[in-house]
Amino acid sequence: MKYKLVILDWDGTVMDTVPKIVNTINMVADQYSIPRETEEKTKSIIGLSLETALETLFPAHAHRSAELATTYKHIYKEVDTTPTYLFEGVEKVLKVLTSAGVKVAVATGKSRVGLNRLLDETNLANYFVTTRTADDAESKPSPDMLNQIMAELGISPSDAVMIGDTTIDMEMARGAKVDAIGITLGVASGTQLEAAGATFIANQFEQLIGGLC
Repeated sequence: MKYKLVILDWDGTVMDTVPKIVNTINMVADQYSIPRETEEKTKSIIGLSLETALETLFPAHAHRSAELATTYKHIYKEVDTTPTYLFEGVEKVLKVLTSAGVKVAVATGKSRVGLNRLLDETNLANYFVTTRTADDAESKPSPDMLNQIMAELGISPSDAVMIGDTTIDMEMARGAKVDAIGITLGVASGTQLEAAGATFIANQFEQLIGGLC
């Protein structure tokens, strides 16, 4: 393997949650009589911490971002029924990496509570040596999450890679001076991810192995 450390985004990378996120944001907008944004623009803020995402998407309502975020969390967990699932091949790839002695981590814009819930539900927690969420570090695209993970594990940027589905993930990787791999299962296209700095593009999760070997 090329890397000692593989850091994965969650939404749109490990798990197909993008449709649920978009639908939940639309439901928040409806509840507060805020005009919905286009699907493309709504998807573009996925990966940011929740309040930052809502402030970016609805700048006229930035003063109430905490309230909107609370409503979002309630709707996401208790109201919206859009199904979410792991992308095909996720556990297979995680087994390959861990069997090869590669450390695997998560850097996500999700909350700590949200990530922990999904780690439990998917039974994937044991594959990850550490995780960072929007509650633990500065919001993407700041490199803070990646820098924290590398410092904790004692791994240099040259031995690490960030894998994500958004240009925000690619920008975060550049800031941390780590390689970036794009995956087209979530938000951005391969062309967009390459333009943002991805050195390899995967269209299916199992194709990631080709960029890691």
